[in-house]
Amino acid sequence: MKLSIVVVNYNVKYFLEQCLHSVFKASEQLETEVFVVDNRSVDGSVQMVREKFPQVKLIENQQNVGFSKANNQSIRQAKGEYILLLNPDTVVEDDTFVKITDFMDAHPDAGGLGVKMVDGKGKFLPESKRGLPTPAVAFYKIFGLAALFPRSKTFGQYHLTYLSNDEVHQVDVLSGAFMLLRRTALDKVGLLDEAYFMYGEDIDLSYRITQGGFRNYYFPHTRIIHYKGESTKKSSINYVMVFYKAMIIFARQHFSQKNAWLFSLLINIAIYFRAFLSILRRLLNNIMLPLLDAVIINAGIYFIQSYWAHSVVFKDGGDYPPEFLLAALPAYIVVWLVSVYLSGGYDKPINFFRIFKGLFAGTVAILVIYSLLDETMRFSRAVILLGALWGYIAMTGIRLLFRMLGFQDFKAGLTQNKRYLVVGEHDEAERVAKLLTTIEMQPAFIGLVSPQPSPDSAFTGSMNEIDDIANIYKINEIIFCAKSIPSRSIIDKMTELQRLNIEFKIAPPESLSLIGSNSINTAGDLYTMEINPIGTYPNRRNKRLLDVMISLVMLSALPVLVFMVKRPAHFIGNIILVLFARKTWVGYCPTTNDQNARLPGIKRGVLNPANALAIDNLSNETLERLNLLYARDYKVKTDLDIITKGYRRLGN
Repeated sequence: MKLSIVVVNYNVKYFLEQCLHSVFKASEQLETEVFVVDNRSVDGSVQMVREKFPQVKLIENQQNVGFSKANNQSIRQAKGEYILLLNPDTVVEDDTFVKITDFMDAHPDAGGLGVKMVDGKGKFLPESKRGLPTPAVAFYKIFGLAALFPRSKTFGQYHLTYLSNDEVHQVDVLSGAFMLLRRTALDKVGLLDEAYFMYGEDIDLSYRITQGGFRNYYFPHTRIIHYKGESTKKSSINYVMVFYKAMIIFARQHFSQKNAWLFSLLINIAIYFRAFLSILRRLLNNIMLPLLDAVIINAGIYFIQSYWAHSVVFKDGGDYPPEFLLAALPAYIVVWLVSVYLSGGYDKPINFFRIFKGLFAGTVAILVIYSLLDETMRFSRAVILLGALWGYIAMTGIRLLFRMLGFQDFKAGLTQNKRYLVVGEHDEAERVAKLLTTIEMQPAFIGLVSPQPSPDSAFTGSMNEIDDIANIYKINEIIFCAKSIPSRSIIDKMTELQRLNIEFKIAPPESLSLIGSNSINTAGDLYTMEINPIGTYPNRRNKRLLDVMISLVMLSALPVLVFMVKRPAHFIGNIILVLFARKTWVGYCPTTNDQNARLPGIKRGVLNPANALAIDNLSNETLERLNLLYARDYKVKTDLDIITKGYRRLGN
């Protein structure tokens, strides 16, 4: 056996499916065996492998045993001369396995090999080649010197940025996403260290390979797509904690006591420093735009009230009292901004009508409260109305300016109706286009592109012309059919078209998934038939607001409602649990399998969609269908209908 491929999976069913399609395509010219070790996934991964890839040697763990232990389970059974550890969120080129084994055959000193990795937009991933994270290298990386001086041999050692991305190099560390290992090297240095649950095990094994007298190579003459690249990992505080703690284990095992202490100190500083930066970044992302709105609206209203006071109200002298400037105007601004937020005015992409709706509702609320105040506190309706008008002009103006400057989050809703190209042979391209119309709401344009020049009038053009087609039709996203196009050609086109700022996805054969990147800030994402509105931020927010509002109404009407519901004590308890976000008033129907785990996560419900039907003992299949429909097409009205019809069960 020439090559054994080991894939460890945990709840990434659709990525795994695409990965295995590419693996078996690349295995056609080589004698291989493929292992999948599943770490107790609940997303249907195991069933998918059994049905679509019966030739896979499947190992089902009854718990998540971690990356190292799961890989070792397969390595011990593997018969290959070479063993490839491969992440499930990858796609390999059709000739990858032939090229890497040929290189290893020609270089008997090679104990391990890594390849050139690109993310879901075709962008080079720097973790393709890495140096050993000594205390000095870690210091340069943690405190930004590596980023400031990437071409320096001193500061650029972490990702070896001073070395060419397109030439073969000897490196210290291989990436666990794609790690080719020589069996004889493993026999000498041992398997992965199971002290590492996740992250760090690749660094440890790479180091032991070099200590065992072998070399690790970076081989750029074949490429893989690695969807979950560093751009997605870095934003997670949990990733920072787990990764850097793995580095501490490495230091204690392989550095001197003095160096290990220094390294551990640096790592602990890094953990808190990166966690602080992550929290600060999220906070700034959330408050910067409302804060800017508040400042500009406040400045405008200050001039409006000054003009109105001196030109209309107090022509003969005088001014509004200090309470107006110090209390009333800030209160107006807070009401407007909160109302805009609740109306979805801060959701992406930007929608000017939602901003108008929020300002209108806020103005109505202010005027209603204004009419109830004592006459001495009624300063000026005109300033309120003019302030609301200025608020709309200012908020839309800010967003239009950001849009003109090229900020992607301020596309003013234009990306809601995207323009697509589907690249593939006729039947497969038609299948994917039909799937796309099911997943995407009202696409503006779907064009079919043939892999080769074709006289078929159904095609807009061929893959060689895709650059011009994308420009002419103002394409937002290109979907490649993996059944029709070699992975190498897909990666070539992704890399070539990076400059156009187009999104890319890949459609695996006979699959209901489209896998790729959906924003400039993410390296990998997944669109499937199961992705639906209830998992979006606006709907999660609306559902939570509805839960709170209904709970407050129920509290105020409690003396009446306790006589209308079954189990009143439980009903009171449910109100408290919903208010504290431990439950939601409407959740999924309980089913006998793990289908709900594949739907967007929501809190456990007091009621469920089945409570709206006057039918008991529904079949499990019907309950699953109700859950899917509820999740795919969530509306606040749906929750209200279920609560209205099932109110007697609010004490469940």
